Amino acid sequence: MAKIIVVGIGPGNFDDMTPRARKAIENASVVAGYKTYINLIEPLLEGKEVIGTGMTQEIDRCKAAVEAAAVGKDTVVVSSGDSGVYGMAGLVLELVLQLPEAERPEWGGVVAGVSAVNAAASLLGAPLMHDFAVISLSDWMTPWELIKKRAALAGEGDFVIALYNPKSKHRPDYIYEIQKILLEHRAATVPVGIVSSASREKESIVLSDLGHFTEENIGMFSMVIIGNSNTYVKDGYMITPRGYKITKE
Repeated sequence: MAKIIVVGIGPGNFDDMTPRARKAIENASVVAGYKTYINLIEPLLEGKEVIGTGMTQEIDRCKAAVEAAAVGKDTVVVSSGDSGVYGMAGLVLELVLQLPEAERPEWGGVVAGVSAVNAAASLLGAPLMHDFAVISLSDWMTPWELIKKRAALAGEGDFVIALYNPKSKHRPDYIYEIQKILLEHRAATVPVGIVSSASREKESIVLSDLGHFTEENIGMFSMVIIGNSNTYVKDGYMITPRGYKITKE
């Protein structure tokens, strides 16, 4: 029976892809993924069957990948960042387990990748050194009221907060609502870092604060990291203290 593996390709640059991820792609006969992510790994796809679909077609894409593996083709499903963080790992595994046991392809597991939040944090300095929450502002899968509740609770708990999918043409105002919610729990001067297209050609980094960050250019390829009450900026770096006391000898 052929094998199906779900692979996180990292934020976009080949330098940030793990050797294990690259090996899995190179060994596969079929590679499936969102077209934008397929384009990022095009040099690795020569001679392979490619299943590339657009956004919102995740179920069809994953079904096609599972079917390819079920008929004897070693298959990889790719996600940007880490495939277990807002990626395809869960969906592919669910589809595999829905098949009768005798008809399932071999589950090759999940190959971890550098997630967008890690890539963004590394560019900003060290903003995730203490407890943090990761929240997607996309209401495609999650009701907006629940997203707002999660943001409010994370704000109340003084978590550093990383926002995936912070703004799109279809929901341009959500980011302002989240800003308003968080301003109820922390000062307007709390640092906010905005990283767009981390590790890709159009990478950009902006430092702002909770009171003003929505004035910056934010899109679907942006990651917004909002500090906690102890986060600070020094010499262009965003730092959340871990709690260690720095002493002078």
